[in-house]
Amino acid sequence: MRTSARNHFTGQIAAVKPGAVNDEITLRADGGLEIVAIITHGSAASLGLAAGKGAFALVKASSVIVMVDGDASKVSTRNVIAGSVASVTKGAVNAEVVIAAPGGAQIAAIVTNESVDRLGLAAGKAASALFKASSVIVGVDD
Repeated sequence: MRTSARNHFTGQIAAVKPGAVNDEITLRADGGLEIVAIITHGSAASLGLAAGKGAFALVKASSVIVMVDGDASKVSTRNVIAGSVASVTKGAVNAEVVIAAPGGAQIAAIVTNESVDRLGLAAGKAASALFKASSVIVGVDD
């Protein structure tokens, strides 16, 4: 499958916490990374999501926030992936920042050049990628 989402994680469903309207899905991606998604109960049912089922998660780079020197326990996002900056590619206004997590996963974020400069983002700098569980799209291969 090909998509426009920069961040594509494959793995298995680790847990499904059902709710009346939304379900909380935890995907254990290859390399041990855990991604939490909030999707409608109907979508979880139609995809047949259950612990052990193969699935993937997609996150657009524009939905990823980059944090440095922060306390992950003091933010409301469910997905906080600590790592280090692997690369920064500046454009005219925005930059693509790729954060490498332990285990090999990489998360791309689109941030302004001003934010790159203000945060001192450069290869090797410790940083975290943050994204809301509601920003995660879950899919399965048929």
